[in-house]
Amino acid sequence: MILQGNDPTTGASFTLGNRLQRQLWQCVWLCLFRPSPRPLHAWRAALLRLFGARLGPHVHIYPGVKIWAPWQLSVGGHSGVADGVTLYNMAPIEIGAYCVVSQGAHLCTGSHDYNSANFQLVAHPIVLASHVWICAEAFVSPGVSLAEGAVVAPRSVVTRSLRTPWTVYAGIPARPISTRTRHGTAPD
Repeated sequence: MILQGNDPTTGASFTLGNRLQRQLWQCVWLCLFRPSPRPLHAWRAALLRLFGARLGPHVHIYPGVKIWAPWQLSVGGHSGVADGVTLYNMAPIEIGAYCVVSQGAHLCTGSHDYNSANFQLVAHPIVLASHVWICAEAFVSPGVSLAEGAVVAPRSVVTRSLRTPWTVYAGIPARPISTRTRHGTAPD
């Protein structure tokens, strides 16, 4: 999908097929996904599945979510992605079951190799285990994995994988600040 060794000042960074597929998705997003009423989760899920997203049952993805490539998205059952979220998934984003990604959060799988002569575009997947909560306006960097039950506090920045389950992380960069009680969680 990402072209290697190209000059981004004179040529494309992605294959023609990828660019056409993303253009078609943007038209569908603009005309059918974005203007859909908030309660029509099944409609938006159907559109995402049409473009290759893998969604579990009872997934709520709100109309204001920006998704770069639905075919690079997997969301487990009973999860929600709120309005204003950006899923910049040049590489796969996997969201587990019973997760919440709150308003304005940004999950970003793409960056650049600043040491390469051509500022090479690179992408690394993001994985959220089940029961993760990404709070409002938090940022998750490329290549990050979050352990089961992790909470990322509002406006925190996650720059590396957070591997301790049922832990609350906050700050820039995000660090553990508390533990989370496991009781009351839904079964997987």
